[in-house]
Amino acid sequence: MSTVLYPSPIFGPVHSRRLGLSLGINLMPPDGKLCTFDCVYCECGFNATHRPALPRPTREEVAKALEAKLLQMEQEGRLPDVLTFAGNGEPTAHPHFPEIAADTLALRDRYCPEARVSVLSNATFTHKPAVREALMRVDNNIQKLDTADAAYIRALDRPTGRYSVEETIENLRQFGGHVIIQTMFLKGSHEGQDLDNTSDRYVLPWIEALRRIGPQAVMVYTIDRETPEHALRKAAPGELDRIAALVREAGIPATASY
Repeated sequence: MSTVLYPSPIFGPVHSRRLGLSLGINLMPPDGKLCTFDCVYCECGFNATHRPALPRPTREEVAKALEAKLLQMEQEGRLPDVLTFAGNGEPTAHPHFPEIAADTLALRDRYCPEARVSVLSNATFTHKPAVREALMRVDNNIQKLDTADAAYIRALDRPTGRYSVEETIENLRQFGGHVIIQTMFLKGSHEGQDLDNTSDRYVLPWIEALRRIGPQAVMVYTIDRETPEHALRKAAPGELDRIAALVREAGIPATASY
């Protein structure tokens, strides 16, 4: 099983399919994965396989490392297009995520004011007022919603705690449009269960959920790296294009990444 674990607290920059030259901010330990989902397609592997021994970085460590990296990039004459909270697990699970987000915005304003601050999240902490307020301040509040089907979420994303699709959709609606929905479409199976979510059985209820949420945009994408479950396959470009077109027909901007 191939696994990608990211340095902490800063990694990259890397070229993102959707965001450009991205400087990563990893609020999880560098030696393992801490996440409220245990997705069968996660490039970081399964939670149980990569339990960390090291702690999460502190607020102070994140700010110090980020400033040092931005100074280095400034001297090299190549500033990032985006500062992206991502890495070895759910960034908003960090107990000081709101404060770290505020520090990051301040450093962005000082060193690279044209860069955007993005958060890649699975939406499991969007019910927390402090997290929601912090996400309202970032430029790209990117939240995951792989389907509106609760059984499918349990099979694909495998939440590690209590999770309600209906409550998540309502929490996403509370952003008042300041949210980008990111959805993984794929083929294949896990433990004998079919995980193909490209058919109308899953797509049409998901689009109805998008209508309720009213996001500023939707990112439709598929597998890009090796997954811990090797029976998974990419969705075809034509399938992704069809789904993105249906989203646009619903009046919501959408892109497809292959």
